[in-house]
Amino acid sequence: MNPIDAAFARLRAQGGKAFIPFLSAGDPDIASTPRLAQALLRAGATHLEIGFPYSDPIADGPVIQASYTRALERGLHLRDVFGAARQIADAHPGFPLLAMTSYSLIFRRKATQFLQEACQAGFSGLIVPDLPVEESHPLASLCGQHDLKLIQLVTPTTTPERARQIVRQSTGFVYCVSIAGITGERTALPAELLDQLRWLRGETDLPLCVGFGISRPEHVRLLRDHADGVIVGSAFIRLLEKGGSVEEMVGRLSELANTLIAALQR
Repeated sequence: MNPIDAAFARLRAQGGKAFIPFLSAGDPDIASTPRLAQALLRAGATHLEIGFPYSDPIADGPVIQASYTRALERGLHLRDVFGAARQIADAHPGFPLLAMTSYSLIFRRKATQFLQEACQAGFSGLIVPDLPVEESHPLASLCGQHDLKLIQLVTPTTTPERARQIVRQSTGFVYCVSIAGITGERTALPAELLDQLRWLRGETDLPLCVGFGISRPEHVRLLRDHADGVIVGSAFIRLLEKGGSVEEMVGRLSELANTLIAALQR
């Protein structure tokens, strides 16, 4: 069984929720990425999303885009990202790793080669925000051949007809974007988000995980009875911006992860 499916099956049996933190590969440097990842796994992450730095923002807010820029300015290459993921996978066999990447990187590498390298690096699924569902079938077919999940996104502005198409073609889980806009920390989540989650629950049996703007315990408590998991990115990257030693960064990430995971508990 694909590790993403296995993790959600285990969570459902235990009555738990997924906690999916995000890290930008190569920020603050590629050698630190596996150490930061392992700290989040030790804190209780159930999945880990690794961002592939890219020069043009897709849905990235200023915090994540700045982290991508820092990584690229250090000369980061795709092989470095795959290498760091392989270190994480070797230390935690069977743990679900998710690649957040632009389709431009896949296209330039050639899809077959990119997916082969992703499998070899230990990834279990891909999130490709700039690939429209209408154009996703060729990549989805290749992902199926490699036992990789292709996770699709539903936003607050997605029409019901298109949302049905997205959830039919998504595998692994459905990435539910909480706000209309870019990634980044928010003080509050829109009230209509819960209505959308209830509607999506009637359209698919796939897990529903909410991302974009999730950064506070109150966000997590609001969502825990309506979603199958939460995805947290900018809040962790913001902590890395403060600098310091890797040990200090690990401490800050672990503290936030512990706080948010505690809020997921009933």
